[in-house]
Amino acid sequence: MPNAERPLAVVTGATAGIGRAFCDRLAARGHDLLLVSRDRARLEATAAELSAAHGVAARVHAADLADEAATEALAEALGAEARVDVLVNNAGFGTKGTLARTDAAAQQRLVRVHCMAPLRLAQAVLPGMVARRAGAIVNVASVASFITVPGTVTYSAAKGFLRLLSDGMAAELAGTGVKVQALCPGWTRTEFHGRMGGGREGIPGWAWLSSDKVVDASLRALDRGGPVVVVPALGYRALVAVVRHLPLRALTWVETTLPKRRTRE
Repeated sequence: MPNAERPLAVVTGATAGIGRAFCDRLAARGHDLLLVSRDRARLEATAAELSAAHGVAARVHAADLADEAATEALAEALGAEARVDVLVNNAGFGTKGTLARTDAAAQQRLVRVHCMAPLRLAQAVLPGMVARRAGAIVNVASVASFITVPGTVTYSAAKGFLRLLSDGMAAELAGTGVKVQALCPGWTRTEFHGRMGGGREGIPGWAWLSSDKVVDASLRALDRGGPVVVVPALGYRALVAVVRHLPLRALTWVETTLPKRRTRE
């Protein structure tokens, strides 16, 4: 049963991968849960497992966040919640193919899920968090937010939006007690790549992260008060540091040349 004294964590894309790992960790810390995804049956099964494992209340909200009306309904529900302590904007998917050849509707859905829904849900919970002077919003972005690759440009752009949005939100909320984080993992073992129609071929084993380690890095950073942009794993932090200091011409060469070479291998 819900406990009015327990904080509530809201996690989108909650049934697998990084979202599921957040649910496990936050429930273990004593948060009740509100799990959000499209598949109600899977949501209910996941909620039952988490409730049994951690002794917390786990509720579900089935919604397709590519649908504006569904996102608005969820936002209104969250705005009426007095206990939202953590919001994890994790729902997402990827597409493959150049903009000239991919379905326009799929690209628009991607932008709504990765950009518009996190923005609206954050706006729904922020007034309560600011009033309580406590709370955290984690926007799950990606290392892809620092570099774009032909064939996935909308995904990189959407994740870049999330990262920059998080930076700006953190600046606006300084001194309020509310924390904001852009979590930027590299390749992570989840269902994401399978749903996208791609495998793990050509990506070395050392490059893959586990969802648990990604989430542990996120929560450690929240506990110590920063940084806003969290890149799990030393190798990926080094990569981001290099990319951030590359001259624009060199970065453009990397973005356009390496995918071609990988395709030929």
